[in-house]
Amino acid sequence: MNETRRAVLDGLAAGPVTGPELAERLDVSRAAVWKHVEALRAAGFDVESVSDGYTLAGVPDYGGPAVEFGLDASFSVEYHDALPSTNDRARELAAAGERDVAVLADRQTGGRGRRGREWSSPSGGVWMSLVLRPNVPPARASLLTLAAAVAVTDAAREAGVDAAIKWPNDVIVPRDEAAESSQGDTPSRGGDKLAGVLTEMEGEASEVSWVVLGTGVNVNVDPSELAGESTSVRAEAGDVDRRRFVQRLLESFDDHRNDLEGVVPAWRELALTLGQRVRVDRPAGEIVGEAVDVTESGALVIETDDGRETVSAGDCEHLRPV
Repeated sequence: MNETRRAVLDGLAAGPVTGPELAERLDVSRAAVWKHVEALRAAGFDVESVSDGYTLAGVPDYGGPAVEFGLDASFSVEYHDALPSTNDRARELAAAGERDVAVLADRQTGGRGRRGREWSSPSGGVWMSLVLRPNVPPARASLLTLAAAVAVTDAAREAGVDAAIKWPNDVIVPRDEAAESSQGDTPSRGGDKLAGVLTEMEGEASEVSWVVLGTGVNVNVDPSELAGESTSVRAEAGDVDRRRFVQRLLESFDDHRNDLEGVVPAWRELALTLGQRVRVDRPAGEIVGEAVDVTESGALVIETDDGRETVSAGDCEHLRPV
C-alpha cells in the first residue's frame, strides 16, 4: 500500500471526513482522493459515504491491505490467494532489490520445510516469507531464525496456545509423555508441531546480501489436513483473527530483529529443548546427550559422555529419559 493510500485510510479511520478535507490535508487532488477511496473499497474495506463525508465502517478479514492497516512494524505486505511457495516469491523480490516485504499467501501448493520436506499449507494457515537485508555479519544472521521462532511463539501464546520452541526452528505444543512405558534412547514426540521456520540467505563471507525468512503456522486449520504429528491454533484454542495473528507475529519479529542482543535470552525462555536428552543427526554423524544451552549465534550445546559438543545445524530429536 503506497503512503498516500495509507494516509487516506488513516483519515477515514479517524473520520468522518470529506473528500476536500482529505485532499487539502494530503496535498492531492479531490480526484486522487476518490480513486484511493474506490481502490480501498475494491480491496475489501467498507468505506461508507455519510452526510458529513466518508467513514471507515469495516476492515477486510485478511489480505495485504488488511494486515498493513494498523500494523506497527516496518513491513509492506504482498498478498496472494495461492502460491507454490512464498519463499520462492520472496527470493524473486530479494533478487530485484526489495527489502522489508512480507509475502503472504492463503495457501501454498508447493510448500516445503527443512531439507526439502513437504509442508502442508492449506487455506486458513499463515504462510509467509519475509525479505530482509540485515546489516549483520553472516555469523549472526542465524539469530534472525531464532527471532522468527520467538515471534511465532509469542503470537501463538497470545492466541491462547501453550507453545514452545524445539531447536532449531520448530514451534510445538508440548505433550505429557510421562505415562509412556518406553524409555531409553528412543525418540519422544514431546509435542505436536504447530509451526516451522525456513531461512535462506545469499551473501559473501563478510556480508549478507539478503535473507528470506519463511514461516508456516497452522492457524485456522484442522490437524487432519496436515502431515505428520501436527496441531493447529484452531485445535488448541479455537479459531483466531488471522489478520491480528500476522500483525502480532510481524510486530514481535520487528522488535526482536532490532534488538538482536535480546534474542537468545528470549529464545531460552521459550525453549523446550534445553534440559532434554536429545539426538542430533548431522552429516558428520549423530550426537546424543543433554541439551544444556545455545550459543550467542544460536548453536546448540550438548553435554555428551565425552564432553560438550556445539552443533550449529542438524535434525534434533528429543529422547525419552534413560
